[in-house]
Amino acid sequence: MIERLMSFGLSRQEAIIYQALYQQEPLSGYEVSKQTGISRSNVYSTLSALTDKGAAYLLEGNPSRYQAVNIDEFTHNYLKELQENRNYLMEHLKRQHESQDGYITITGHKNILNKIQVMISAAKERVYLSVSSDRLHLFRPELEKCCQRGIKVVIISDGNNPYDFECLYYISDTKDTQLRLIVDSQYVLTGTIPGDGSDKCLYCAQENFVNVFKDALRNEIQLIQIKEAKNE
Repeated sequence: MIERLMSFGLSRQEAIIYQALYQQEPLSGYEVSKQTGISRSNVYSTLSALTDKGAAYLLEGNPSRYQAVNIDEFTHNYLKELQENRNYLMEHLKRQHESQDGYITITGHKNILNKIQVMISAAKERVYLSVSSDRLHLFRPELEKCCQRGIKVVIISDGNNPYDFECLYYISDTKDTQLRLIVDSQYVLTGTIPGDGSDKCLYCAQENFVNVFKDALRNEIQLIQIKEAKNE
């Protein structure tokens, strides 16, 4: 809970005090200190910070008490401000030089998942995704939206097709933690996503590199089709 609250711009101490206020009646600084174990001097400065951030109200009285702002209102306002700031940056922050289509290493499970989801969402023509069945669900919303937009979606995985939307699905050998993604025959992401902190992928838009991976996936699909034909 504390980590989730911190994702909305609160420090750890602010999140702890916000949670205490939210779960109780309005509290004085002394009561907050008693419940959380945080020193009174730190409690009062943190309560002041929470009111400044729009996460708490100061209730006049003797002694003064504080009440947490409703979580829906607080998070809505925070996201609204973020969106306004994003719009401003998108409009005014310009690159002096275009990005180079080199080789980029992306580390961290969350960072890699974010990159994959962005790549799939930005697809204009086709998506080829090779990933284990126990990780495939991580990309369902983006893949489904692609299909709804008429984007060709090809999936290679080691389990039965779990989706009810239309896509080309090939059952392969075990994928373990490996992942390969090609979007619009222009962008490639490849690597491993074990989810244990060692996640690492390579992103590239170099034509030769992309062509190598297109051939590799095409060959894998052909082998799957040959095996299926033999089994039949």
